[in-house]
Amino acid sequence: MEATDKVYLYGASGHAKVVMDIARLAYVDVPCLIDDNPQVYELAGKPVVHNADGLSPLIVTIGDCQIRRNIVCKLGEREYVTVVHPSAVVADNAKLGYGTVVMAGAILNPYVEVGNHSIINTGALLDHDVKVGDFVHIAPHCTICGGAEVGEGTWVGAGSTVIQGIKIGKDCYIGAGSVVVKDIPDGCLCYGNPARVIKATNQMAKNQIDKLLGG
Repeated sequence: MEATDKVYLYGASGHAKVVMDIARLAYVDVPCLIDDNPQVYELAGKPVVHNADGLSPLIVTIGDCQIRRNIVCKLGEREYVTVVHPSAVVADNAKLGYGTVVMAGAILNPYVEVGNHSIINTGALLDHDVKVGDFVHIAPHCTICGGAEVGEGTWVGAGSTVIQGIKIGKDCYIGAGSVVVKDIPDGCLCYGNPARVIKATNQMAKNQIDKLLGG
């Protein structure tokens, strides 16, 4: 965790419980959490408030990529910190953006680059030269092989494998257990072994879907 004595978590969720534990291991206080739901007043023994004014630094602890991005946009200019579980292995020359969280047992090999407000979840492996955009969620026990790229806002489901050099576009959803062996355009829902495009949400993806489905 970056040098700080406290951090406020925006999002009183299960994901927040994990980030709270990382903070505890780093001897960093979480005075309270912030949540938009007025019915939520407590999480794991910590108070929950409903206004982030004056609270800093922050981590947005929402697992959903789009909701996390929307909250960051709503908050505007803020100070964010990056947290890394002490059991994670992060190469000295790997780069982590602000607001990003790296969970227990994750491995980030040399020259990995991870953007802002992304989640590298429990036991995920990012091999050399992998590039991960902003607001990405790499779910537990994914393997992202060397030189692969994952675009902004994309969710890679638990236990998925992305082979070396593959490029996954922005705002995609890769279903759990998938094996991605071809490039995926922006805005696609994909799953399977090998992963197939099931649904496309933008015209560029629709123009390429037949080629992808053709194997």
